[in-house]
Amino acid sequence: MKYLRNIGFIAHIDAGKTTTTERILYYTGKVHRIGEVDDGSATMDWMSQEKERGITIISASTSVNWREHKINIIDTPGHIDFTAEVERALRVLDGSIVIFSGVEGVEPQSETVWKQSNKYSLPKIAYINKMDRAGADFYRVLETMRRTFKVPIVPLQIPIGREDQFTGLIDLIEEKAYLWTSDKDHKFDIVEIPGELKEKSALYRKEMIEEIANYDNDILNSVLSEENIDNEKIREAVRRQTLNYSIVPVLCGSSKNNTGIQPLLDAIVDYLPSPLDIPPVKGIHPQSHDILTRVSDVNDHFCGFVFKIDLDRHFGKLAYMRIYSGRMKTKDTVYDAAYDYKTRINKIFTMHSNRRIEVDEITAGEICAVAGLKKSLTGSTITSPKHPIILEKPVFPEPVVSVSIEPRNRKDEAKLNDILEQFQDADPTFRVYENEDTGQKLISGMGELHIEVIVEKLKREFNIDPRIGKPIVSYRETIAESAEVEYEFDKILGQKRMYAKLKLRIEKSDETYEFENRMDKNTLPNEFFEAAKNGLRSAVNNGMIAGFPVINVKVILLDGQYDEQVSNENAFMFAASQALKKAIDKAGPVLLEPIMKLDVNVPEDYVGTVINDLNVKYAEIKGFENMDDRQVIHTDVPLSAMFGYSNQLRTMTQGRGVFTMEFREFRKIPDDKLPSVKEKLGIY
Repeated sequence: MKYLRNIGFIAHIDAGKTTTTERILYYTGKVHRIGEVDDGSATMDWMSQEKERGITIISASTSVNWREHKINIIDTPGHIDFTAEVERALRVLDGSIVIFSGVEGVEPQSETVWKQSNKYSLPKIAYINKMDRAGADFYRVLETMRRTFKVPIVPLQIPIGREDQFTGLIDLIEEKAYLWTSDKDHKFDIVEIPGELKEKSALYRKEMIEEIANYDNDILNSVLSEENIDNEKIREAVRRQTLNYSIVPVLCGSSKNNTGIQPLLDAIVDYLPSPLDIPPVKGIHPQSHDILTRVSDVNDHFCGFVFKIDLDRHFGKLAYMRIYSGRMKTKDTVYDAAYDYKTRINKIFTMHSNRRIEVDEITAGEICAVAGLKKSLTGSTITSPKHPIILEKPVFPEPVVSVSIEPRNRKDEAKLNDILEQFQDADPTFRVYENEDTGQKLISGMGELHIEVIVEKLKREFNIDPRIGKPIVSYRETIAESAEVEYEFDKILGQKRMYAKLKLRIEKSDETYEFENRMDKNTLPNEFFEAAKNGLRSAVNNGMIAGFPVINVKVILLDGQYDEQVSNENAFMFAASQALKKAIDKAGPVLLEPIMKLDVNVPEDYVGTVINDLNVKYAEIKGFENMDDRQVIHTDVPLSAMFGYSNQLRTMTQGRGVFTMEFREFRKIPDDKLPSVKEKLGIY
């Protein structure tokens, strides 16, 4: 495991993640022809929608070998609609490469993926790409990174030339220049630093060493003693401080022009962690809730984590797993501790994009795909049956855009429902639900593109062409205060009496949904208790105002009663659902709308016009950022005002304005706006 790296490429859309991955595949000998995103030949973007759009939609994994090391790579999407792909990949990786465009620099999604990486405490390397492009400026991007991210940004390289004069880089540790030749293999020569860059490189090397010395006593002592510091000693210090999250090393290159890839591979091996460098993972015992740990050791109890579910036409459900401890073989019986069932492993694969390589065994530290986990979902912990543990699940954002969906032919209805349920299992940010008032089936996702890709998949892969309504905002509901209720269900249905009684409390919560049981364990039989839990969980999917899911609530089960003769699971499921609705009504239901983080980049001349338009949209201006002769306007804005904004902005700025948008939070609708929203929703 010392020679293993599990890393992911993360970035804003179009920063060059997939292009960089394609070059790595070529230079490590994994492929013999460089794939290109532009012509649809990229190995990692294998879906037809990815080839057509030139963007990554789903994360793809592969592995390469470099300097006797194995590097498992996950190439993630950059578009905000597919942020769940980034979230679940980072959950199981050990390190990340954050790619920035040398032209655009730090963009909104750059900040998002950086924060996601911090959330999972992943050591990082920053790679400033596209140094050959017009407008590229390494030093401007460097300063923007330093202003944006609260961690020392330490360049280990500086570029030689810029834009069409970019020919290579200077390695500040080795004090050598790397110049790329123009032959077909794009080999590079290691030469002395050009005379005109010696002073500049000496200055940046001095700054690099001083920054490292701030966090490393060995380097500090050498600096104070004015000793000549050995290059290997510097590399060791950079590795230590990168693994400690004290610094982020910065590299540069042009992946499209095959410049800087080999040094990037060296840096992955030299500075990012192996599974042995990662602290033991922590979890809980499913019954006792005792805190347990698993270490990256093939001799520890087996523990794997399902971070992604894919639908495979040959094997059905394919579960992507990170193996944290022990080993797993085909035909092994394993236990899903999160969903409480045993199953047998049918097949194990390592993955190269969409190609499967079957293996008989997988061990700690590795990433694989598994067939046979029919009930498992993203977030499942797979363990040996005798030594169960549940690891923490990733938390995904709530979907914010919905459309109605229905089959054109009645004969397709059952098939459509089945496939949508499978999609929901595979994608934690895709939801299917039914509007109780209208009977319409709705699907929800992270944005219009997310929904569009789902619909295209239905057409192309499953031969279903459904009717789709116009995109609508997916609102949420919550409560204004706490409430406590008691509900008794005692009815005769079909000449049979049914009885159940529950007492519960509902409170505000920072989590989407929390459940706590405060009943004595002997109050209800387990099957009635589980039925009540399911009834509560089902009830939060349909709020009291307009039937939208209820979020940010904690439900506490306080007491219950049953009758051995006439109580059953259905009675308790219904009683729980009705009790919760009664509690929500008593607590004061509140309608929430999705608020988006919007960054609008426009020429100076159009700033006033754009701001006036944003004010009409109930936007909250957060600040401004100067970029040469342009301004970036940072705002929060309701999603309901943003449909069709691309055309509106083009009209206002004569085609010169651009924007990026991502979900920020659900927020209470202002009182003066609420009547118009209710009118649109048909609430009177």
